[in-house]
Amino acid sequence: MSRIGKQLIEFPSSVSVEHRDNAFIIKGPKGTLSAVIPKTVHINIDGNKLSVTVDHPDSKDERALWGTWASHLKNMVEGVTSGFVKELEINGVGYKASISGKNLVLSLGFSHPITFSVPEGIEIAVEKNIIRVSGNDKQLVGQAASEVRGFRPVEPYKGKGIKYKNEVVRRKAGKAAKTAGGAA
Repeated sequence: MSRIGKQLIEFPSSVSVEHRDNAFIIKGPKGTLSAVIPKTVHINIDGNKLSVTVDHPDSKDERALWGTWASHLKNMVEGVTSGFVKELEINGVGYKASISGKNLVLSLGFSHPITFSVPEGIEIAVEKNIIRVSGNDKQLVGQAASEVRGFRPVEPYKGKGIKYKNEVVRRKAGKAAKTAGGAA
């Protein structure tokens, strides 16, 4: 039995849920999300609760689908009600970000500025050295934040680059600290 799949998913009255054939559509104050669900996964709507079941709960593959789709549906409900946010922090002298139309322009110490085209359904805001990536689709928010971070990941010696706001970067000592302690 799937522990995650067995849990009921509650949604507020401001969210409407539709289930047609294998398509599942969730509408809420933050937008609309839809997904095509495999034929072995069944979704039951009872008032303001969703439950997920599968044809053969003893099958390893279907148990995996059971928990996966229960988690996806829970994220969809959370996305259309409150949304998802990832915050990135820029560290480094001269490193900066700005919004230009539908593009994020990054100056990260290269000879040229980097232009990141913001995907549909994602909003990016810049405030000083913090980049906020927000939207209603958890996967899209995470992917966009990862792509922005990938332009200049944090290096371990000086800590320069782009990192998630809550990310802990292990710093290395470097050559100067190593030779100072080793010379006798």
